[in-house]
Amino acid sequence: MSAERREYREHDELQGEGWSRLLAAARRRLERTSGALDGDIGLEGPSEAERRTVIGITGRYRAENAQRLAISLHELDGYLHDRYGTGLLTTLDRLHGPLRDRPAERSDEEARREQALKSAHSSRLAGQGWFAAWLERIAADGTLTRLVRRGDAPLLDAAVRVLESLPGDRDRFPGDQDRPPAHPAGVLPLPVLAEWATGDTKALVPGSPLEQLVLRALAQRTGGDIPRVRAGRRALWESAGAIADDLASQVLVLNIGAEGDTVVCDWLRDAADFGIPFRLTLHQLATAPVVPAARTIFVCENPAVLRAAAGELQDTSAALVCTEGVASAACHKLLGDAVRAGARLHWRADFDWAGLRITAGAVARHGARPWRMTAADYTAALSKGESTPLAGPPAASPWDPELARAMAESGSTVMEERLLPALLSDLTRT
Repeated sequence: MSAERREYREHDELQGEGWSRLLAAARRRLERTSGALDGDIGLEGPSEAERRTVIGITGRYRAENAQRLAISLHELDGYLHDRYGTGLLTTLDRLHGPLRDRPAERSDEEARREQALKSAHSSRLAGQGWFAAWLERIAADGTLTRLVRRGDAPLLDAAVRVLESLPGDRDRFPGDQDRPPAHPAGVLPLPVLAEWATGDTKALVPGSPLEQLVLRALAQRTGGDIPRVRAGRRALWESAGAIADDLASQVLVLNIGAEGDTVVCDWLRDAADFGIPFRLTLHQLATAPVVPAARTIFVCENPAVLRAAAGELQDTSAALVCTEGVASAACHKLLGDAVRAGARLHWRADFDWAGLRITAGAVARHGARPWRMTAADYTAALSKGESTPLAGPPAASPWDPELARAMAESGSTVMEERLLPALLSDLTRT
């Protein structure tokens, strides 16, 4: 029989019902053992065609009611040699392509994982707890494995370069040649950051794999989770000194006034004269510098507080800035300039773990004084109504350690709105 006809017969017969599951089981076994022709394979609940095939291979009778049929790979290999002139390995290769060597693949995959982690751990950020925790989590939850399997392991190095270049770590660079150019307001536009880290200005667009990796690290650093909504993600970037859009980065203010002769300063003075809330963009603050006229500025987290102050106190309210959650780059720019001009900040947030982190960050960054953020304030407000459970990782309250302890003990949040009467009293100008 010609080789061509033998190969045709082999292909035709081995595609039949009696062979397909048997050869698939053989392939799985051989791929797990790097092609070793040792041991048995089995078929559960065999069909009549499969039973007859196994009898033909082994020359041993198998009962019609057999629930499982076993056959050694050595027997199967010998049968295929005798009947078709090719052994099991060659037959499987011809029918369905080359066998995979899964142990070798796993070993190679593990080596690439370890190399990616080794490179990341060589970063100048490696000594920081949040960075190590971020790497540990992406290694443990399968993220790194998926990157390696897709051939995207270099994204981890790119994420590290992005994190190293953020404004909070810029002083760690050894020279100006390593610094990506900053925005006039002292923050980094995301396209600039992406180009510097990867050579692709669009590498950090919303939803990209690199953006996801970096946001996970930033969330780890702040002790929270990646926000689901776009505005929250933008705020997370801004908390690290990076901006997607200097027009979208805004800060809500009331009665801060302004020193200077720019049009933005005129707007702020007019708004303060009438007690009207006003929004400033980072673009405005960068192109038309604003120095708040107020030397005492209160800072709250929720717009409801500023809305109440505007409604009840109007132009008699003390200067008030609302962060609307995590402070934006515009907010930090405005308040940083105010502090450098001699203003004193009184800062508060919700009584939840995120609120403690926000307030602690303001104390560290701007020298702010916590405003009604003591354990006594919390306990008094807690007794005035129902509260939702605290969520997320705990945070410290360095200005009043008893506050964090009291919150952990009660397990309850208290929103700013519950303190409105006391807050409005503080804001009433005398």
